[in-house]
Amino acid sequence: MDLLNLIDEIEDIIEAGTSVPLTSRVMVNRDELLDIIKEIRIKLPDEIKQASWIKEERQRILDEAQKSASSMLNEAETKLEELVDNEEIVRQAKERAEEIIRRAELSAEEIRNGALEYADELLYDTQEKFKDIIQVLNENRRELRVR
Repeated sequence: MDLLNLIDEIEDIIEAGTSVPLTSRVMVNRDELLDIIKEIRIKLPDEIKQASWIKEERQRILDEAQKSASSMLNEAETKLEELVDNEEIVRQAKERAEEIIRRAELSAEEIRNGALEYADELLYDTQEKFKDIIQVLNENRRELRVR
């Protein structure tokens, strides 16, 4: 069961609790709630590990993009050196190499931007999950303190 399901279970317990007349308080099974909170504490490190994996994945993607861009640039430079035989070929080779370099740089930039967007989306989703979890935990703690 993931953290959000556990939080949903806490909400269900609170909603199913017996209302105290003339107040907004609810009587719930304390042991049941404490068991769920313990389970959340156990599962929370998994969510943190997932965020760490996302960060590492982002770096891997960026490194891969940089490696790909470097490879493309090296290939362009190699082709340029191979075509330095006569004046016309040299001129054409320079134009072609510049085009390859330009495309390689554009491609590398697109890959970098895509990787950054992907990593940012994953981090944002994880951050939003943590915000929800923290909000529910704070509400539950307030509810428990009211007793």
